Amino acid sequence: MKLGAQLYTLRKQMKTPDEIERGLERIAKMGYSCVQVSGIGKIDAQKLQSICDRLSLEIAVTHIPSDRLLGDTARVIAEHKIMNCKYVGLGSMPKVYRSAAGVDEFKQYFTRAVEELRAADLAFTYHNHAFEFERVDGCLIFDRLLNAFSPEQMKVTLDCYWVNYGGADVCDWIDRLSGRIDCVHLKDYGIKNGEIVMLPVMEGNMNYPRILERLENAGTKYALVEQDDCNGEDPFECLERSYENLKKYF
Repeated sequence: MKLGAQLYTLRKQMKTPDEIERGLERIAKMGYSCVQVSGIGKIDAQKLQSICDRLSLEIAVTHIPSDRLLGDTARVIAEHKIMNCKYVGLGSMPKVYRSAAGVDEFKQYFTRAVEELRAADLAFTYHNHAFEFERVDGCLIFDRLLNAFSPEQMKVTLDCYWVNYGGADVCDWIDRLSGRIDCVHLKDYGIKNGEIVMLPVMEGNMNYPRILERLENAGTKYALVEQDDCNGEDPFECLERSYENLKKYF
């Protein structure tokens, strides 16, 4: 399992090609071996790949807006081929599909793109938040989604924080999805001044040694550190703290 940085953490610091290059240099210097491309500014796929090649950073996975995935599938495929990136990620299910009937519509609209990715030897991977753990007509939205697509059609980028936030058992879900979680998001869950906060990994209340052991057993390939909200702290420093806390496990 490789340890990487989710660039969404640095979305405000990596808006231009120059900022992206400088940011990737800092990530590589920290010791991360791979990245997820998500939320950063526009940059040519070939230029991005060249920067990552120079820094020995692998592009593990992306997050692609749903409209691009549906309406510009061929270009999405071409860009991922340039970046040598197998995993095409969807960051969230659009709100219109977040119901029992909506999941069926989601499958109807997304299956074509999913099959085109498979034909190109790429993999579609879905990233969860907490809303998937709502029960609708007695069934979790997440279960409906997982049953709508085969494991070959849809991998899962399991976000451990959001599983925990949704009141579910992270290790139980890792075990349930074994073989399907090629990519995973790591961030910690803590309390500060009575409020729930996101924290660097190993600085909150989640049992990450146990989680990491289960991920290894589940065959996870890429563990991406993500901290959506750094609570006013420098996101680069938060990523570095997570790396230092985690490196002995990788």
